[in-house]
Amino acid sequence: MAQKMKKYKFTDNLGLKIIAVIFAAFLWLIVVNLDNPVSTQTFSEVPVTIINEDIILSAGDTYQVLGEEKVSVVVSATRQVRQKLTKEDIVATADIKEMDTSTGLVPIKISIPNYAGKYESAEAAPRNLQIQREKSGKKVLSLTVSTGDSKVRDGYILGDMTVNPDKVTITGPESILDQIDRAVALIDVEGLAKDSEETAKLGLYDISGNPISQTRLGNNLGEGGITVSVEVLKIKSVPISLSVSGTPAEGYKYTGYSSEPETVQIYGEKDVVDKIEEIDVPVIDVSGASQPIQKSVNISEYLPEGVQLVDEKTANITVTAMVEEEGTRTINFMVSSIQINNLAEGLQVSYEPDAEIALRFSGDQKALEMLDISNAVSVDMSAYVVPGVYDVHVDVDIPEGITLMKKVTVQLTVAEKEQEGGNESDTNTEQKGQ
Repeated sequence: MAQKMKKYKFTDNLGLKIIAVIFAAFLWLIVVNLDNPVSTQTFSEVPVTIINEDIILSAGDTYQVLGEEKVSVVVSATRQVRQKLTKEDIVATADIKEMDTSTGLVPIKISIPNYAGKYESAEAAPRNLQIQREKSGKKVLSLTVSTGDSKVRDGYILGDMTVNPDKVTITGPESILDQIDRAVALIDVEGLAKDSEETAKLGLYDISGNPISQTRLGNNLGEGGITVSVEVLKIKSVPISLSVSGTPAEGYKYTGYSSEPETVQIYGEKDVVDKIEEIDVPVIDVSGASQPIQKSVNISEYLPEGVQLVDEKTANITVTAMVEEEGTRTINFMVSSIQINNLAEGLQVSYEPDAEIALRFSGDQKALEMLDISNAVSVDMSAYVVPGVYDVHVDVDIPEGITLMKKVTVQLTVAEKEQEGGNESDTNTEQKGQ
């Protein structure tokens, strides 16, 4: 007869089974904590939202926060939660209902809605926000315009700027209003080359030029905000033009004119400026003259309507009507065009920017009128081998029949050549011997 199989009951060795389950659960907790431990992480600059502020505002008062409206938050959670958590997930609130009226302290509560039940704790540091309750007021300020460091396109200049509205009303705590010295419409004009309507930001500043936070302030600008109409004008360099009348003394002739400076920078509306090719100054009468006639002119008086000088300091110019004896000619020659010959190696020469020398010639009138010395003026630097400032004789290669009436020198500075990679000088220089 076959032996019957023995049946086991769940209750058999029940104590050992319970111990095994408890041990397994304990072992699982150990493994989980070793692999995903609970620790703390600090999140800085978490903004605090103030709620139920109507409790103060409805009474006609206002408030300001003493200190920062941002806190650090210390979160205790597992590694998996901490790795996913960001500052934006954290909500910090201060409820005016819970304010201690004797100290102005409002508790800061922290919540992390997206991770509810998945973290152990979250605390703010500091734990309270301090509120100062005070009377509300208003201040009306005229708006000025600032372009900051932005610049219009090269060749253009800013004209008139009209801000709309021209005033702004600021509301808020009286203690903050008292600090406001000026209101500014801030715009960016970078690269503008035509008239434009720009949207501006409102900037408030104290008497020292420090910006004032507008967090607790209001204004009457509404959705329209601030706009600034910007006028952009064109810049142009134009030469000076001179006319003469009359006849010089017998044996003399008018040979032309010069002006110092030769050109001026003007600006105005593009359509107007584009049509201006030169600025005409008053006619000079050379009747009976036997020498050049020089005259000082305020050029701004002869600018077309709507056109101005970029630099008003350049308004006074000097114009010269050249009157010379027949058979003579004076040529003003730029020092920068003089050929530098035989300059010692390792030396360089420099001269004043825009410096000129006057060269006066005599000879047949027709030959003088055809005289071209653009490549005929030079200096020999072979004798100047020591750094210093020298008056150097000028050589002019001229054709037969024409004479240089007076020897001319030019002041040149001789210096050691700068090393490669050194700082560059602002002075005009010639470094190569010829």
